[in-house]
Amino acid sequence: MERAKWILDLSHSDIQFKIRHLVIANISGYFRAFSGTMYAGKDDFTDAEFKLTVDVYSVDTNNVERDEHLKSADFFNADYYPEMEFVSQSFNHIDGDRYDLTGNITIKGITRPITFKVLFGGEAKDGFGNMRAGFDITGEVNRNDFDIHSNDTTEAGGLVLGEEIKMHANIQFVKETDYN
Repeated sequence: MERAKWILDLSHSDIQFKIRHLVIANISGYFRAFSGTMYAGKDDFTDAEFKLTVDVYSVDTNNVERDEHLKSADFFNADYYPEMEFVSQSFNHIDGDRYDLTGNITIKGITRPITFKVLFGGEAKDGFGNMRAGFDITGEVNRNDFDIHSNDTTEAGGLVLGEEIKMHANIQFVKETDYN
């Protein structure tokens, strides 16, 4: 079966995250630098293999001091773990345009299984004749599973940050070549 290689288009993609702050509101941020590939041979992508790599130093919460703290040993420890990675194991069609994307995510050198919910946006040719495929991906990780935590607590002893990190990615891949 012919398999196509698809390259993630950074200029038409984004990776976002949200976490509860003081249990009253969300703090949002982005990772601005990342890359990825997808290999697929089937029209419905059910044989797709995804690999995404995120540059931890590219964290952007619109607050320079907070971003530097997130890169520190309290959170991502970017000096020792400069990248996060996701490698898929399966891409299962649920119904309509909905899929489950299951694989392993590695953050701070710790690898855990995860299943993301995916809405497949479809395929289209751009103005230059390149075939593109779009995916809307959502999921959650518990920050404690990856040793991402600060010891900060409120005056009442509650956590400053929630434990669940919500992730959302809108990604486009551009078809590069066909492989056997």
